[in-house]
Amino acid sequence: MTGPILHATPAHMLSGPWKVVVVGAGGTGSALLPSLARLHHAMIELGHPGGIECTVYDDDTVSETNVGRQGFYPNDVGQYKATLLVNRLNLLMGTNWTAEPRRVDSRISFYADLVIGCVDSRRARHAIVQAAKRGKCCYYLDCGNETDRGQVILGEFGKPRHDRLPHVGDLFPDLLNAKNDKGDDTPSCSMADALRKQSLVINQAISVQAFNLLWSLFRNGGLSFSGVFVNLATGRTNPIAIDPATWARFGYEAPPPKEKKTRKSRKSTVTA
Repeated sequence: MTGPILHATPAHMLSGPWKVVVVGAGGTGSALLPSLARLHHAMIELGHPGGIECTVYDDDTVSETNVGRQGFYPNDVGQYKATLLVNRLNLLMGTNWTAEPRRVDSRISFYADLVIGCVDSRRARHAIVQAAKRGKCCYYLDCGNETDRGQVILGEFGKPRHDRLPHVGDLFPDLLNAKNDKGDDTPSCSMADALRKQSLVINQAISVQAFNLLWSLFRNGGLSFSGVFVNLATGRTNPIAIDPATWARFGYEAPPPKEKKTRKSRKSTVTA
């Protein structure tokens, strides 16, 4: 059972293939991409005309510390993450997806129904939004996490409207401010060192919530909530309601709906 549908899936995404861009093929990306391939297969089996056409961006290669903690194996070390995962899924699931082993920068424009950001830095989120603005995109699904908590937020690009789902940059502008990036890009010396910095479970937990939102977008024809906060330390998940009052608590004020103009009825006059 699902809650009431408060946001309807655009008609063109139910009548044609989803053009999807995934940025980041590391921890969360490597967990989510196999689920995305499963969603593609399920969509086709349920009669969707086209399923998912996906392009994956990531300029990183697999290191020994990625093995076991991310979706990679010892023989994968040294290969580009995006190319490796896409080739593997194409072979196993019969998809025809593409890989771009490069970083998203000012030369790239996204033309997609859905951009999925599996990144944790503000700089990377900012680059995603700029690439979407240079192109034409409908949705932005942000999958971000810290040590043992994170968020999954599905929002829409475009001018502010009372019925537009706010994306992560609307609700948390600081997460797009590259100047405030504190990111620790120093590679971990070992998997044990990496696990001291981040839970082994958090990437899977975030990817499951993202997968659920996308499944609802297809199977239910819409959403009853637009995001989830995940906290493994407390065992809690809290949904983000599709509600302007909820958005206002995050500091985002949705424009009020425009009042419909009504024609004034002409009063008939009676002459003696």
